[in-house]
Amino acid sequence: MKLATLRTANGTRAVRLDGEVHVDLGYADLRELFAEDDWQAKAAAASGTTYPVADADFAPVVPNPSKVICVGHNYTNHIKEMGRDLPNYPTLFPKFADTLLGAHDDIVKPAETDALDWEVELAVVIGKQVRRADERQAADAIAGFTVMNDISARDWQFRTIEWTQGKIWEATTPVGPYVVTPDEVGGVRPALKVETVVAGQTMQQDDTGTLLFDPVFLVQYISTVITLRPGDIIATGTPAGVGNARDPKVFLLPGQSVTTEITGLGACVNKVVAA
Repeated sequence: MKLATLRTANGTRAVRLDGEVHVDLGYADLRELFAEDDWQAKAAAASGTTYPVADADFAPVVPNPSKVICVGHNYTNHIKEMGRDLPNYPTLFPKFADTLLGAHDDIVKPAETDALDWEVELAVVIGKQVRRADERQAADAIAGFTVMNDISARDWQFRTIEWTQGKIWEATTPVGPYVVTPDEVGGVRPALKVETVVAGQTMQQDDTGTLLFDPVFLVQYISTVITLRPGDIIATGTPAGVGNARDPKVFLLPGQSVTTEITGLGACVNKVVAA
């Protein structure tokens, strides 16, 4: 299934893609849906109001997750371009709900940064509460996958050795358009093409099959530290090709379009606009 959260005249609604329409699932958003023990069956059987796909106004797939955990340094080529050694453990940092955007929303470039960078990422969406998950429990907890553009203000990110301030700028991180269940993309360790195109130029290309720490391992690892709850998001890292690693460096400018796409999941297509 392909599931989304739409903005409608009656607030946000969780929907299922069905041909040329989105079918209302009877929940305000996907976090509310995933909190149900039998959410898969309910989502498959729902037959509520329909909304034309052509008119879709996508909210973030989960507008208010309890947590967003991001992974750095998880593609070999990206680690090398940043001049770092391969890590023994995942590098983790947080984002917050206020950072998230819909898949087609404008990205407002903060006036305080001149180093706004792109990062296409496979994102895992949690569909079942887990703590200290074993491999089977971790796999079962994955509701599906979506696309995230982990927009980064590099000049703020590298002010200190701790990255968070460069990663949490308000309303800068597109995520969506759909949460796609694992059965549609080859399982819980999918090998999918990831790509970023900026102003018509391909900047990133790789395959999620080359992740150092795969989605199941990340659910196990992170759930050891903290409880993962339905609707939580894990961004699994970005491949080589970011603007900060280029010579000369290249960053996003107002007027440009940035597309982050993953085969089978769809694309976030966003215009950068001035503050």
